[in-house]
Amino acid sequence: MNQSSEQLRGCRVILTGQRRSAELAAALERRGATVDHAPTLSVVPHVDDAELLSRTKELIDEPPDTVIITTGVGFTGWVEAADAAGLAEPLLDLLGAARLVARGPKARGAIQAAGLSADWVAESETSAEIRDFLLAEGVAGRRIAVQHHGAGADGMDEAFQDTGADVCSLVVYRWGPAPDPDAVRAAVHAVVSRECDAVTFTAAPGAAAFLQAARDEGLLAEVVAALSDPAGVLAAAVGDTTAAPLRAAGIEPLVPDRFRMGALVRTLVAHLAGRHGLRVRTAAGELRVLSAAALLDGEVIALSPSGLAVLRVLAEADGAVVSRAGILAALPGSSTDAHAAEVAISRLRDAAHGKQLVTTVVKRGYRLTVLEAS
Repeated sequence: MNQSSEQLRGCRVILTGQRRSAELAAALERRGATVDHAPTLSVVPHVDDAELLSRTKELIDEPPDTVIITTGVGFTGWVEAADAAGLAEPLLDLLGAARLVARGPKARGAIQAAGLSADWVAESETSAEIRDFLLAEGVAGRRIAVQHHGAGADGMDEAFQDTGADVCSLVVYRWGPAPDPDAVRAAVHAVVSRECDAVTFTAAPGAAAFLQAARDEGLLAEVVAALSDPAGVLAAAVGDTTAAPLRAAGIEPLVPDRFRMGALVRTLVAHLAGRHGLRVRTAAGELRVLSAAALLDGEVIALSPSGLAVLRVLAEADGAVVSRAGILAALPGSSTDAHAAEVAISRLRDAAHGKQLVTTVVKRGYRLTVLEAS
């Protein structure tokens, strides 16, 4: 098996985005991760959006001086919607005559794919950079069209209007409710119980919706704690804009240097592959205890959640003896029956397929057969 396919073996990653989720999932699964889909919002198609077409006709009748393109997918969708309505040619004509401002390289690439050229590009990929740039130039008396991302509100419309510009706002795709609310609720609980290793966020509205789902479950504080703990669940955002709602809640997510899906995958893989503190060298091989699984010599050990909890207690002891009471404390319920601890250890040994993983220390408890560092 290719070594790259082993990097995330045993890791469970939750994806909260709908757009490009198949691409992100495939990239993580190729590296061995288990992926759960829990999109917090749905993307409403643009083609049948009567408001978008009405705004497009307004621009054709009264062309703008400047057109701001905030997303590549949004710009492409706008042209596709216009084409379906028989408006592509006049739309491209007005865009060709206007000053085109792009929010980052992806927006610029979409403009170029349409046979046009961006006149200015915000390399930080933020709406704030565009706003500050145009306000510094002066926008009074100018007609500005703004193609927004799905959330719509980014402050640009109001800033330009307040300084005398005539603003035409277009939202090319819109966010709708979660397609599977139960999956989102399950994801919230998985984060709280730390049964996953990472959660990815690919849009600011989606990140805000995840936090709202946690709030609705009465678990926001617990989610923030789990995503803020260095040993807890890793939050990963594709860029600073996406990270903003998380940071506002007190969560500092992992953000790649380049705000791209591929960079997110590479950064996430590097951190997940290297962050697991519970790595123990045993007589049975290297043991890795993850949030949702355990691996022995690179092979996933088939364990129930309670078995995984017992193994984690033993691994945290790093070769020290764990009493029967300590084993019982890791099991669900409040049993004081020593036999329950013995059964749990027996199942661990069975899962290890006879390898020398757990040793009984007479009258004291159990311990992993940890090898001392050479």
